[in-house]
Amino acid sequence: MREEEKAYAVIGGRGSMSVFEIYVKTTPELLWEAITDPEMRAKYSFGVRVESDWTPGSSYRSGVPGVIEIASGENLEVDPPRLLVQSFTAHWSEEVEAEGTSRVTWEIEPVGDSCCLRVTHDQLAEDANDELFGGWPMILSGLKTLLETGELLDTPGSLRYSGAAEA
Repeated sequence: MREEEKAYAVIGGRGSMSVFEIYVKTTPELLWEAITDPEMRAKYSFGVRVESDWTPGSSYRSGVPGVIEIASGENLEVDPPRLLVQSFTAHWSEEVEAEGTSRVTWEIEPVGDSCCLRVTHDQLAEDANDELFGGWPMILSGLKTLLETGELLDTPGSLRYSGAAEA
């Protein structure tokens, strides 16, 4: 297990499904905003923005304009501020694009003055490319750090496209 994954419960292992569960001291509304707002998302997700109107059946695209397209898909279920289910097609390399479409589910559950965030990335092939789910620990660490401290992670992965996003 990589060091950055030790803070998370990974249920279902690798391959067909990976589940990441974290607790964040925030409200469901602020957590939802951090997931769906393009500016906030770019702060903790490698500098990558996500654009959508966040309605059921609508499309979304994520990337750094003019630099790299990361993913696209459909918002299958949208129930703010508790549930977002999306189809997910990766575009950052030919290898991951060849993997086809999978599904990402964001579940937000209030727990006292905090929230449990469970991200399930499933409908992956048994031998799915590790790149498809390997970034989740760093993304979720950045999300938690941003919401709890207002600060950004400065790990190499979290800064990957941040300069490009600001240019």
